This record gives sequence, C-alpha cells and structure tokens, in this order.
Amino acid sequence: MEHNNLLRPQYFYAVGLSYKKADAATRGKFSLNAQAKTTLLQQAKNENIESIIVTSTCNRTEIYGFAEHPFQLIKLICENSFGSVEEFQEVGFVYKSQEAIAHLFRVATGLDSQILGDFEIISQLKTSFYESKSLGLINTFLDRLVNSVIQASKKIKNETEISSGATSVSFASVQYIIKNVENIGNKNILLFGTGKIGRNTCENLVKHTKNEQITLINRTKNKAEKLAGKLNLIVRDYADLHLELQKADVVVVATGAQNPTIDKAILNLKKPMLILDLSIPKNVHENVTDLEGVTLIHMDNLSQMTDDTLERRKQHIPAAEAIIEDIKLEFNTWMNGRKYAPTIHALKAKLNDIKDNELNFQRKKLANFDEEQAELISKRIIQKITNHFASHLKDENTSIDESIDWIEKVFQIGFKTPKITSTELEEKYKINLS
Repeated sequence: MEHNNLLRPQYFYAVGLSYKKADAATRGKFSLNAQAKTTLLQQAKNENIESIIVTSTCNRTEIYGFAEHPFQLIKLICENSFGSVEEFQEVGFVYKSQEAIAHLFRVATGLDSQILGDFEIISQLKTSFYESKSLGLINTFLDRLVNSVIQASKKIKNETEISSGATSVSFASVQYIIKNVENIGNKNILLFGTGKIGRNTCENLVKHTKNEQITLINRTKNKAEKLAGKLNLIVRDYADLHLELQKADVVVVATGAQNPTIDKAILNLKKPMLILDLSIPKNVHENVTDLEGVTLIHMDNLSQMTDDTLERRKQHIPAAEAIIEDIKLEFNTWMNGRKYAPTIHALKAKLNDIKDNELNFQRKKLANFDEEQAELISKRIIQKITNHFASHLKDENTSIDESIDWIEKVFQIGFKTPKITSTELEEKYKINLS
C-alpha cells in the first residue's frame, strides 16, 4: 500500500532472508548482533526512513519498513552485516504491501518458523519493535500492525494446539539428546552460552533429563551465575572452557560469536562426544567431525526431524490461518480508512483553491458581489463533493489504490518529488532488481 507523506511516496516492504533459502553459513553472514541492529536503525533514521523494525534470529534476518524502493532496506542489511548484495540476490526475498503484511503475520504466529508453532519469534519481534519505538522509528501504521500480529499470536496460541509439544529449537535439541544418548541422566553436559536459546535449552535439559551434572560457561560469567542459581547448576570460568570440554559427553553451544569458538584443536580428545551447535553464525568448526566418535548436529538438522507432534500440529494450520485472516481484515479496514484520508484532505484543499481563485475573479468583476453568500454556498458545494468521494472510497467494492490514483490525476494533487528509478539503482549498485 502507498504510504503518503508530504515529502515523498513510500511503500511498506518486508525484505530479508530465512532458513527457507539460506543455509546456516549464509544466515550467519547476514546476522546482526545488538550493536549492528542499533547502528542500522540509526543509519535508517539519518536516511529519513520513517518507520522500520529489524529482526535477526538464528533462522532469519528481516526488515519491515517503509521506503521508496526495497533496495534502500536491502542496503541497510548488507552494510551492517558480512553479507553482500550479490549473496542477498541469491537467497533473499522482497514482499510489498499486502504480501509484506501477510508475511509478518505468518512469521509472528509461528507458521513460518523452522519448527512449526515455534512462538519464540514473537518475543523477539516485540523487543525489536520497542527498540525502534524508542528511537522514534515507528509510525501509526507499523504500531497498529505489530499490535495486530501480537493479538493474532496470542489468539492462535490460546485457541489452537499448533504449539503443542516441542515448540522451539531448544526443546527439539533436548529431545534429540534424549533419543540419541543412553543414560543421559548420568552424562556430563556442558552448555556454552547463556543467551535466550541457551537459557531455554538449559531449562529443558534440567526438566526432561533429570541430570544434575550440567556445567555452564558464558563469556560474561555473572549471566551464567544467575541461571545456575535458579537451576542449582555448576558455573565455570570462560578460561576453563578447554578443560571442561575434555570432561563433557554432550556439549550444547549457543553463543553469539561471529567466528567458531570450538574446533578439533581445542577438543583434543579420544572419546565419543555429541555436540549441538545452536548458534548463528555457526560456532563449532566442521573439522570436529574429523575426530573419531564426535557427532556434530546443527539446528538445521534438528528442524528436519519429523515426529508425531509436528504432524499433529499441521492439522491446526487452517484454524490458525482463519484467525489471521479475521485480524488482518480488521487491520485492513482500519488501514483503508487512513489511506484515503490524505487524498480527501488534499482534494478539499484543491477545491478550496479553485473556489478562492474564482471568488477573487468575481469580486473584481461584479460591483454588487455578495462575498458572504458566495463563500457559504461554495463551502457547502465543496463539502458535498468531498462527501461523495469519501463514500465512494469507503465502499468495500472500491479499488482504493486505483481510485486514489484517479482522483490525484484528475485534480492534479499528489507528490511531485523526483524519485530514483529502478534502472538508476541497478546501474549505481550493479544489482538486478527485476
């Protein structure tokens, strides 16, 4: 949908990449840590992008926002990550207007998650939303849209069973450990990294394995100590990572490092070990599999597991989609009302300009010109005309975009600011935007 402001026409886009086309290594290149996200938002503000949300998780890096052209948003991702425009072309997506709205609804409600029904993304979206809002980068449209998708997420979670059973990568990882490691309750488990995924995995490990030999290591020790105190676990210094790896039977890595922190050199062991890498970018080097007995599993492997729980959840997709459609209809009704309001205001202003010019002409021409009466009659006519146009735009059978375009062309209202064309963008950045 076109978002009109007084300076330039902008459109709502969703741009980014996800697990659907980008493997873990590629997603790692485009991942944005907290500092990169903040820098990106500030850059967007400096470039007069008025409303934007940025998400970067293990499964996706996406921007939802307004721009004259989607490449403005793609450029923000590439300039603040290690990914290139050429790589984005291979795996990225661009959705506009209603497609962008639909995509955000599916992401926020777990329908687009790597593990169907994973609702962790909604809390990540909320965090991103509040960060943008604190910087003044949320307009009325995006505020209303995010609140609508939060409403849909809650309703789907409460009224369907799409989130029954395992609902996250962290839970799936624990299920994998239980199925593939005998006597897990007696094994030494090392958890490296206590961010959100690490914390969730740790809680699931304690709950489902009854293992009391879980050791936590985090670069910032006090974060690990908070979690350990809650769950009565052991904490070791980051400097002791090498020693703790030698003792472990199962290692879960969930750190935010940009390069691998574990490789075969640091392992230096001669015993079986299961390593689960839940990090993006990958934090465990592939060369660990050169060691006999070492099994490396990445989160992408976990999501490919099929089980009865996932099959049961698929049955609830139609109910979830029906809820989305209802809430999306409410949003679109609200949006259409706001959408044509600027055009009606502009039309009224245009008619008033015509009226003022005509009254000025008649004032000079007629000696007995009744200005008060002419003003009164003219205003009533203008109000009746604008009311007719407003009624037409409110009709549910009206194509609002086409009608707005027609009104703006006929009455010569709209936006004259020159825009950079797709061809100019392609030539400037050597990118195919077709």
